[in-house]
Amino acid sequence: MTFVLPLGEKKRIALVAHDARKQALLDWARDHRDELARHTLYATGTTGKRLMEATGLQIHRFNSGPLGGDQQVGAKISEGEIDFLIFFWDPLEPQPHDPDVKALLRLAVLYNIPTASNPASADFLFSSPYMNQTYDRVIPDYLSRLREIYEEEAEGDD
Repeated sequence: MTFVLPLGEKKRIALVAHDARKQALLDWARDHRDELARHTLYATGTTGKRLMEATGLQIHRFNSGPLGGDQQVGAKISEGEIDFLIFFWDPLEPQPHDPDVKALLRLAVLYNIPTASNPASADFLFSSPYMNQTYDRVIPDYLSRLREIYEEEAEGDD
């Protein structure tokens, strides 16, 4: 069993960037300002502030990542309120909130959220025809899958 959650033409996009990747996200957002303006935008604290200053776009801001912003974005994904994640993360620098980052990326995969981790992947996703039309996002029924795993484990205990 699966669930289908339609994404409308106007996507709800979260924008997140680690410190060493903020400039790359700012540059990317400036290049795609007109496309971003067609959607509802969210961002973690400092990233959102800098994006608003650089682009003039309206952005709903969460807390800074280390102060729970990544978890707030993840919560909105699990509540079906964010459709798309652009997260320019730094693969070379350990983050004090790495567990939160991992949890956010896990939720994006779990809820089948299109995710871009760098300018190239963001360019490819933004050039997709699905970006400006409706799309039926399929979410697997993980509860049924968990039940099956637990039942198999219980049978093995006999």
